[in-house]
Amino acid sequence: MKISFNHKVLKLDTPQIMGILNVTPDSFSDGGKWDHVDKALEHATLMVKQGATIIDIGGESTRPGAKAVPLEEELKRVIPAVEAISKNLDVMISIDTSQPIVMQEAVKAGAHIWNDIRALRLEGALEMAASLQVPVILMHMQGDPKTMQVNPHYTDVVKEVKEFLLQRVEDALKAGIKKENIILDLGFGFGKSPKHNYQLLDHMQEFVDLGYPVLSALSRKSMIGAATQIEEPNQRVVGSVAGALLSIERGAQLVRVHDVEETRQAFDVYKAMLESRKD
Repeated sequence: MKISFNHKVLKLDTPQIMGILNVTPDSFSDGGKWDHVDKALEHATLMVKQGATIIDIGGESTRPGAKAVPLEEELKRVIPAVEAISKNLDVMISIDTSQPIVMQEAVKAGAHIWNDIRALRLEGALEMAASLQVPVILMHMQGDPKTMQVNPHYTDVVKEVKEFLLQRVEDALKAGIKKENIILDLGFGFGKSPKHNYQLLDHMQEFVDLGYPVLSALSRKSMIGAATQIEEPNQRVVGSVAGALLSIERGAQLVRVHDVEETRQAFDVYKAMLESRKD
């Protein structure tokens, strides 16, 4: 498996790290830290040095209870960061957005991947993705960011998330999006209780078996806090790295993380163990 767009190719035969770059004032863990272009580029440079092969830029906080960001404001936050990173770093750029216009402008500025928590459900999103022929990450979410954590309920969370993602894949293929451009995200923390999240983590291999690359995005989230009893998101590093490692053991090809260096070290140890099995 691989991800490719605009002459950039990323092979997924070994796990790849997506570094999080929120250019927002209000993200749950790092809001306000990287919302100036120079700071954003500096942090992206550090993450690439530490081992990130994708930088995921987000201009809208999607934490529980978050309010929507006007389109013009999202563009103002995201596009300068894309331009700066595209010009200065040899790295794939992912855009964490649901807005077709934001993705269109981001691709013009040098972006390579569309990471959509709403799985291309906004008006015009499927058509835009097909037009751009850009790799897309389709994520499961029950509800919307403003209300999603108000008593989430499932009869069988693994079955229901799988059915949702397969339906979105079918809709994407019908719209003209190529199969090789589709990546799945189980949506940890998006309309799910801690138990739901850990059931999905435990059954991640079932999603990998669907035949599409799987992204695991649980870094510093409340599911880590629930297990470790650590309230401050930026103190959940060890738990987040453990979750990333469990994800790749269960077949995930991509992990989206705040703590690139620590995650890469854990992956290096895991790879060394796998290498030791060879003659």
